Amino acid sequence: MLPPPQRLTPASSMPEGTPPADAAPSHTSKSSWWLVATLFACTLIAYLPALRAGFTWNDADYVTSPELRSLHGLWRIWFDLGSTQQYYPLLHSAFWVQHQLFGDEPSGYHIANVLLHASAACLFALFLRRLAVPGAWLAGFLFALHPVCVESVAWITEQKNTLSLVFYLAAGLAYLSFDEQRKGKQYALALALFICALLSKTTTGTLPAGLLVVFWWKRGRIEWRRDVLPLLPWFALATGMGLFSASLERTQLGAVGDDFALTFTQRSLLAGRIVWFYLYKFFWPTDLIFIYPRWVVDPSSIAQWLFPLGLLALVAALWAWRGRSRTPIATLLLFAGSLFPVLGFFNVFGFLYSYVADHWQYLPCIALAAFAAAGISTGLARFAPPVRWTAMIVLLATLGTLSWRQSRMYEDRETFYRTTIERNPECWMAYNNLARLLVGDPAHVTEAIILFEKSLELHPTNTVALCNLGIVLVQTGRAGEAVVRLQEAVRLDPRDSQAQNILGFALAQSGRLKEAKEAFGRAAQMTPNVPEMHDNWGMACQALGEEAEAQQHFAEAARLRAEAGLPR
Repeated sequence: MLPPPQRLTPASSMPEGTPPADAAPSHTSKSSWWLVATLFACTLIAYLPALRAGFTWNDADYVTSPELRSLHGLWRIWFDLGSTQQYYPLLHSAFWVQHQLFGDEPSGYHIANVLLHASAACLFALFLRRLAVPGAWLAGFLFALHPVCVESVAWITEQKNTLSLVFYLAAGLAYLSFDEQRKGKQYALALALFICALLSKTTTGTLPAGLLVVFWWKRGRIEWRRDVLPLLPWFALATGMGLFSASLERTQLGAVGDDFALTFTQRSLLAGRIVWFYLYKFFWPTDLIFIYPRWVVDPSSIAQWLFPLGLLALVAALWAWRGRSRTPIATLLLFAGSLFPVLGFFNVFGFLYSYVADHWQYLPCIALAAFAAAGISTGLARFAPPVRWTAMIVLLATLGTLSWRQSRMYEDRETFYRTTIERNPECWMAYNNLARLLVGDPAHVTEAIILFEKSLELHPTNTVALCNLGIVLVQTGRAGEAVVRLQEAVRLDPRDSQAQNILGFALAQSGRLKEAKEAFGRAAQMTPNVPEMHDNWGMACQALGEEAEAQQHFAEAARLRAEAGLPR
């Protein structure tokens, strides 16, 4: 939904709603269907490796869990807060339907994601045509084939990006119709689609602000009654959903603690650097990484101040240029404004690993795609058609090839984590998760232990890696080493019941039965409704000869299983 880089008539002399003289017609002709078919075909080819991929990283948190696969589970998705990791009920309803169709077969989810991405690219092109932006379909192809989109399309979890963008762009198209004809039905449709976008991913709440930028770019002014007033309910919905999601990031996902404790000055430094980072990656999409290195934000570093100061200077320069063309400043406002939820002013769980990620640029990059396509289209207009077509085909083929290569890293989990480590050797999460994959194969247990140790070397307070390493050490008969690791995990997080439970096993294997009983007891008291915890506590008592107490714990475990309808 971006402005093209052509010169515009100054606002004072430009009639309201007048498109550029050299713009493409705003209607969609029948000849567009071959462009739609070609775009879908090219997108599918570029993502062929992803179609063969499996589940990766946290896909299990989004593909419908067993307890939600019934009709009652569908009801819980909407009305039982906490039944899903994030409250995106429309997204999880879509996953619920897909599970009815595909079960646990990942290829179906990958196909759905690619088709949603191609659909969003088509809607994007239609949106630009409605605004009479040159190169509208070129922008659609740029977006469909650009490698920064691979993370959102090849990673099943990020169907929240592809699905929400379809609703976002559909809402934008419907609102443009309302803006032209001012009919209540058009407004109601646009609002309904916007709500669907919010219920798929709340970062789409930037749409009303984006529409105001588009209207300012198009007409040179914003009117209160015509432009702002109809969008006030949209802003209210977006703000409410945004604050709600930010709260869930802290309370449900755990985006709190020392790793997120940034001052406002640090967050401002971070925001400036993030915008420049994404600008660079869009226009030079090389060295794309699933988890980028996590920056150290240091206000005492003069070099780090250059990012926000440079951004402010760019905004000032483009604002001064608006008399000649509003396009550059409108593009930057659309891009940076769409990035606002992930600029660092709000805690996002992913900041634990990195402050930037390709999938956070998925929606914002449509502004840059429109700008680039309009510039390319205008620049090539002076050349003969064979030259224009050749240049565009070469560009799109290059982007498609880069996307094809990037999507190969998602073919299986081991490739995924090894590729991440290769590109970012400091990624402690990838070492831990690769080790978890390898530990099930006796031939790779030694490598898994080394990988866990490397993860802890990079992130010593990573209690997950400490527990994982403790389990492997117990399984390989190195209980004494396991106790040291697990005691450190318990020290770092005394409320971690799993760490307490695993520590109990390590202590028992080391012959320290009394301490094992105490650890199992703490674990059971932290999670009183988990029958296995009471069983472990009972076994420790039994090993100490405390039969009466052991039977009490076994009885409690049996009672909990009976209440849950589980076999004893």
